[in-house]
Amino acid sequence: MADRVTVIGYDGAPLSGPARAALASATLVAGGARHLDAVDVPESAERVVMGNVHVAARRISEHRGSAVVVASGDPGFFGIVRILRRPEYGLELEIVPAVSSVAHAFARAAMPWDDAKVVSAHGRELRRAVNVCRAYGKVAVLTGPGSGPAELGLMLGDVPRTFVVCENLGTDQEEVTMLAADKAADRTWSDPNVVIVVGPNPVTSAPAGWIAGQRSNFPGPVRGWGLDEDAYDSTDAATLRPEVRAVVLGRLGPTPGDLVWDIGAGSGALSVEIARQGAAVIAVDRDPVGCEHISANAARYGVEIHVVPGTAPEALSRMPDPDTAFVGGGGVEVVAACAARRPERVVTVLPALEAVGAVHGALTGAGYAVDGTLLQSSRLAPVSGLAHRLVPDDPVFVLWGERL
Repeated sequence: MADRVTVIGYDGAPLSGPARAALASATLVAGGARHLDAVDVPESAERVVMGNVHVAARRISEHRGSAVVVASGDPGFFGIVRILRRPEYGLELEIVPAVSSVAHAFARAAMPWDDAKVVSAHGRELRRAVNVCRAYGKVAVLTGPGSGPAELGLMLGDVPRTFVVCENLGTDQEEVTMLAADKAADRTWSDPNVVIVVGPNPVTSAPAGWIAGQRSNFPGPVRGWGLDEDAYDSTDAATLRPEVRAVVLGRLGPTPGDLVWDIGAGSGALSVEIARQGAAVIAVDRDPVGCEHISANAARYGVEIHVVPGTAPEALSRMPDPDTAFVGGGGVEVVAACAARRPERVVTVLPALEAVGAVHGALTGAGYAVDGTLLQSSRLAPVSGLAHRLVPDDPVFVLWGERL
């Protein structure tokens, strides 16, 4: 294997002394074509232009001598270091990092970024990156060919977001553009670029928090889920009982990168608890009062929820496909419409036994394995003195289907 492998980060600035020394003594230098053209590669060194990084890593592992790999920014942040450290290559690395492209982009935008999420769409599924942009108010997206600002803007649809597109960072062609997300598809962007996606209410001057990737103004601490009804603004709007919400949330299993539908969202209590797990949420309700409550509760807990006023199943045709879906109203027709979009899981709550058979049949007919439970809770209620009694709630049926 190579006697020594130095990985140099390049951000367009002059290289540091250790980086220049490693290059000067290199017998093999690997990197993208633009990186190899930007640094001083010794004439006697073998040049390896990286296309397939695994092929390049194998060539480096077979080389006898001093190898150097030149990569963008900080090569340990969504970069080549992860691949080079794979045990099958047996490489010992020394890293000379530069400023990461994400840090560079936020600096150009004059924005703090300790409260931002960072996702990579470079060689990865763009849809999950888009869902993170739906769920959070400040996200940096590392883009790639076919997963750039235009595609990102198209997939966000009518979600209100502002893009800060940073092209060719650290070069003479560097350009920073701010525009509405829905305008990003109107022009051609050069690679490489980083897109900072900002929600309608960015918090750029709030006191610093203590954990990266979280909004520092999040009201709390608020622990757990299945919060009591009085934790939400819900006057004249339907709200699932806490115990039911907890079971539904467990069956949906939302995670960052997911898109979850909440159909018949009522006050939005379930939508908020889904969003607090890091998933993107589209909440649909036909009642304007309910829609106002959803927005108010989202603001109260510092989460992003896309509210769609309308009636299912008609409103669903304009929405992107979900990973999971909850149906809180509309009956078998809406359950069937959700299942037709093939989410991984569909969960519904039914107040009457008579509806269970039809919903079960709709889900099994759509290719789902179906299970369910009868759920009834009894709460302690005070009476005279120190005595308490149990007050039972009305039972409900929770059904869920998992795609086969």
